[in-house]
Amino acid sequence: MRPTTREIVVFAMLGAVMYASKLIMEFAPNIHLIGVFTIAFTVVYRKKALYPIYIYILLTGIFNGFSTWWLPYLYIWAVLWGAVMILPANIPKKVLPAVYMLVCAAHGFLYGTLYAPAQALLYGLSFNKMLAWIIAGLPYDCIHGVSNFFCGMLILPVISVLRIAERNMGKV
Repeated sequence: MRPTTREIVVFAMLGAVMYASKLIMEFAPNIHLIGVFTIAFTVVYRKKALYPIYIYILLTGIFNGFSTWWLPYLYIWAVLWGAVMILPANIPKKVLPAVYMLVCAAHGFLYGTLYAPAQALLYGLSFNKMLAWIIAGLPYDCIHGVSNFFCGMLILPVISVLRIAERNMGKV
């Protein structure tokens, strides 16, 4: 899984693109392209997709502060990566866009639930308080899930661009 020099550069740029896209979309809370990029990078780069994902996470910590809110990032995006990794390779092309959009949406809907165990551990929340925290965040998770679904329409175009770039990289 060791990256080549070219891959190090490409993954650094892709991680930076993820972070820049998040900055650009900050005017719209819980609407972003991080799920789109995570899925697209995973489809194209498989295990190596963890490099740009964790570069994004590192950049987020560097520029926004390494605080308790950041710690769940260490696993939340890996959950989405893992979900894409276990998708069957032989999904019919006609349903592939819907599958990717639904996986992206599911991650958005479950974001608060995925985040909650870290909050409970870090702040000593009981199970009931953790559930209350999840319930309080449901409106935001709904926005997140719906927006991820519609942003998911960009997954296949991003995959196509990455594959074209990878094919043409050897010609340079």
